[in-house]
Amino acid sequence: MDVKCEDVRHLASLSDFSLSDQETESLKKDLQGIIKYISQLDELDTKDVEPTYQVFEMENVWRDDEILPQEANREALLALTKEEENHQIKVPKVL
Repeated sequence: MDVKCEDVRHLASLSDFSLSDQETESLKKDLQGIIKYISQLDELDTKDVEPTYQVFEMENVWRDDEILPQEANREALLALTKEEENHQIKVPKVL
C-alpha cells in the first residue's frame, strides 16, 4: 500500500492536528514503514495454527455466595444521610 501526503493530511485533520509539510512527509515515511512491517504477516502460513485466546494459564475462581450478618441496619445508615425519602437515600439529580 502506498501512503500519499493527502492520506496523512486527512488523518491529521481527523485527529485535529496541524502538520507542516516536513512533518507530513516524515509521517508518510513512518506510516509506509509500519505498513511494510505489518504486511510481512501476510507471508506467514497460519493454516494449522490455533487461535490464541488466553496467553496465561488462568481460570475463573468460583465461590458460593454467602450472606453474612451485618453490623449496621437500615435505620442506622439512613440516619447518616442528609435526606431520605421512602426509606431510601435521596441524592441530587445527575442529568
